[in-house]
Amino acid sequence: MLLATQLERVFILKDKGQDIILTDPEPRWSVETVLNFYANTYPILTTAKISAPIIRDDRIEYKLESVMGTKG
Repeated sequence: MLLATQLERVFILKDKGQDIILTDPEPRWSVETVLNFYANTYPILTTAKISAPIIRDDRIEYKLESVMGTKG
């Protein structure tokens, strides 16, 4: 018998060379809403972009990458 489970979402922010793992505050929220939620705590996220999700270790990982200070 097949069993379907919902994978946990995790958001990874790279700041000053370190990965900061942010948990999912509300699974029903869109990825953009979660980004806006964490922008209150991490202002660098106001200009961040979201990378394509990667499934790893039974969870979905989204990388939040700041575009501030980069050219092109």
